[in-house]
Formats: sequence, structure tokens, C-alpha cells
Amino acid sequence: MSAAAAGAAAALTPAPAGADPGADKPSAKSVNARIDGLYEQAEVATEKYNGVAERAGKLREQVSDAQDAVARGQSKVNRLRDTLGGLAGAQYRSGGIDPALTLMLTSDPEGYLDKATTLDRIGSRQMLKLRQLQTAQRNLQQQRTEAAGKVEQLDGLQDALSRQKKSVRKKLSAAKRLLGRLTAQERAERERASRGGRGADGGSKVGSGGAKASSGRAAAAAAAARSAVGRPYAWGAAGPGAFDCSGLTQWAYAQAGTSIPRTSQAQRSAGRQVPLGEARPGDLIVYRDDASHVAMYMGNGQVVHAPHPGAPVRYDPVGMMPISSVTRP
Repeated sequence: MSAAAAGAAAALTPAPAGADPGADKPSAKSVNARIDGLYEQAEVATEKYNGVAERAGKLREQVSDAQDAVARGQSKVNRLRDTLGGLAGAQYRSGGIDPALTLMLTSDPEGYLDKATTLDRIGSRQMLKLRQLQTAQRNLQQQRTEAAGKVEQLDGLQDALSRQKKSVRKKLSAAKRLLGRLTAQERAERERASRGGRGADGGSKVGSGGAKASSGRAAAAAAAARSAVGRPYAWGAAGPGAFDCSGLTQWAYAQAGTSIPRTSQAQRSAGRQVPLGEARPGDLIVYRDDASHVAMYMGNGQVVHAPHPGAPVRYDPVGMMPISSVTRP
């Protein structure tokens, strides 16, 4: 268990019966540190959830395509069987069914084809249809195997999503309980402190590259992010009604006609790295060494981001937390 998680658990332990409730009450500073730790852990878990969800979405499309291929393959096999049945009917009406064709219409046409001594009893058209049926059945079996494998993979990802969801909810519930221990004044002070720019990288040199976006798509993405200010935070959400941090930046670039990855870790590599001093509107500001948070630079030392539960999409100082990198998609 991490130090932040251990601290959070200790803060949630009830006092012994008969003890003075205020005697061992943790300070607002220590409670805030524990809340920050839980929010950070929840954000890491959320980005893992987003990554798994993205893979599951792609695999779900592959499963659908594979199942469509199986259906098409089965239809082809059925058509070939119908055609061969028609040939058998024609032979019957003309004086009887060729024994070779009868053998072909059994469930093992491939075994029949291996009996080379009977091949001369099959007409050229029948031979062609037989070989087509043989190939179609082989392809159908392969498609069924591939589809079953993808369904199994998808089931595994669904289980992983469920575990990640429980992890995020557990951490956010613990943070909410800790917040409830703060007074209204302490919560207000916490809110002001969270927006005050505590990182060492938020100085006057930030964004000296200019207040103008580096491209038309970056300008459009910045405009989209600004339009989302005030909308609620929701973990795992990518708009348009609610967002988590990487969901907001992905959605904003989608409005500009540009696709970027779903997670903050992947977004760090979704373009060219630029020095912090050259940041321009539309650039992605990635935070912490593990790249677990991302925001969009707006100029004038400000970013727009989706902070955490209970805090809507908003403007904050670029140096609100340690900056890992600046990416220009």
C-alpha cells in the first residue's frame, strides 16, 4: 500500500469509544495531503481504465467484423450446398443420382475428394462446386475459430474494466469521506490553494512562444476546450456532456478534425515535444512523471482541464502541479 493510501486509511479509522473526538483529529493540511494522494491514485487508475476501454472498443469492432465474416461464410456454404443439391436433383430427374454426387452431399466432401479413384465419375461443373464448397467450409471454420478467440479476449478485457472501475470508485469514495471531515472554511481554502499554481514550472517564462496557436487545428481545439468550461468532471467520460482530463483533450481535438489517443500517457507521445517556454494555445500540458494528468494550454500562463470529481472543467495556472512535458499534436 502506498503512503498516501495508508494515510487515507488511517484518517478514516474511527476514534475509540469514549475518546475526545478532537484530541487526535488530523490537521486540515494532513487531510488535504491524503485527499490529493487519493485523487492522484484515482487519476492513475482512471487512465488505466481508459486505456483498457479503448482496447475493448477496438476489439469489440473486430468481434463484430469477425461475426459478420462467419455469417457471410455460412451463407456461402449454404448457397454452394443448394447448388450441388440442384445438380443432384437434375441427375435424378434424368435417370438417377451419380453415386459420386451422393457421396459429395454427405457431411464430409473433403474425404470424398481424397478418393481419387472416383474423380472420373464427377462432371467438371460438379468438381468445381465441390472444390468451392471444400474451400468455403475450411474458411468458415477458420473464421469461427478467430471469432471465438476475439470473444474470449473481449471477455478478459471486460473483467479488467470491472476491476479498474472498482479501484477508481474505492479511491474516490475514500477521498469524498475525507472531504466531509473538513469544515466549509477548510474546503474553501483547499479550493483556493488547488488553483493557486503550486508547481515550480509555472513562472513568467511559460508560454513565451506566443499567444497564437501553432496551427489552425490547435486553435480549433483550444476553442473547443474553452467551450467546455463549466461542464462536469466524470471519470471515464470523453464528452460532450462531461469529461475526465484526457477525455477533454481528446474531444477538443476531435472537434478540430484531429484524432489523438484516449489516455494522457499516450497523448504525451501524440505529437512533437516542445520546451515549456514555447508553449502555445492548443498544446497539451502533461503532468507528473507518470503522465497521469493532462490539460490544454490557453496562453497567458493558463490551462483548461478537467480536474477531479466535484470540480468542473475550468481554467487554472499552468504550474498547478509538476509538469512532465509539453506536446504539440
